[in-house]
Amino acid sequence: MNANVAAPGPVGATERVPVVWRNRTVHIEYQWIAPERSDAPLVVFLHEGLGSVAMWKDFPRQLCDTGGLRGLVFSRPAYGRSTPRGPDEVWGVDFMHQQAHEVVPAFLDALGVQEAAWLFGHSDGASIALLMAARWPERVQGLVVMAPHLFVEDVTVQNIERAREAYEQTDLRHKLGRYHDDVDSAFWGWNRIWLDPAFRAWNIEPEVAQIRAPALAIQGCDDEYGTLAQIRGIAQRVPGTRLLELPDCAHSPHRDQPDAVVAAAVAFIQAHHTPA
Repeated sequence: MNANVAAPGPVGATERVPVVWRNRTVHIEYQWIAPERSDAPLVVFLHEGLGSVAMWKDFPRQLCDTGGLRGLVFSRPAYGRSTPRGPDEVWGVDFMHQQAHEVVPAFLDALGVQEAAWLFGHSDGASIALLMAARWPERVQGLVVMAPHLFVEDVTVQNIERAREAYEQTDLRHKLGRYHDDVDSAFWGWNRIWLDPAFRAWNIEPEVAQIRAPALAIQGCDDEYGTLAQIRGIAQRVPGTRLLELPDCAHSPHRDQPDAVVAAAVAFIQAHHTPA
């Protein structure tokens, strides 16, 4: 959900897999990292509200190589090179629930992934990871969530309003276009639902309280899209949650403090992973 967009970095070739979702077929862009590490923990990366495979740049590779892990990176429908939103498709308040309960499991099924994976989510992707862990505990080994949203805060809405202004009045649309085949599909799907008055009541604290997987929750102390109440809310509800609150860090810890994030995530996964 970060409107501060850097230049694209090197990303390897991606593939697309068809997934049937709500009686239509969408093609989801994805990329494997080190699949030859067949006995290593699998980390599935879930991107932010304006993200994609390319937006992650080389961070998933850095994390996986440091920890000797396997990785799976993908672009949700409407993002990256995945199928864009339909011309009349408007996202509802439950759009993250739909991704967690339906799209991500169907995507993993399409690739034949049956093992319990580690979910590494950022922003909206972190919320989706939490929702999936609550609904599908048998498919989730553990969680690393950065800048997740449990509920809607005024600061979040204010900065998403600023992002809309930037998209309409600056070169933000051009910058985001480097990461998405249909940039309007990605931006307006995200922006309009977050600014919908009905979305102000969105809250996943009851679902988070159902999680029993180990969780590492990371947030920047200078996060412009949410306060530390978000990750502290996870710690209040999920036993054994580890918190990492990073100074001099905004909404994207993996960009602002990549070494600290990698070190914490690798140590957490290695400490809590249970071999199949």
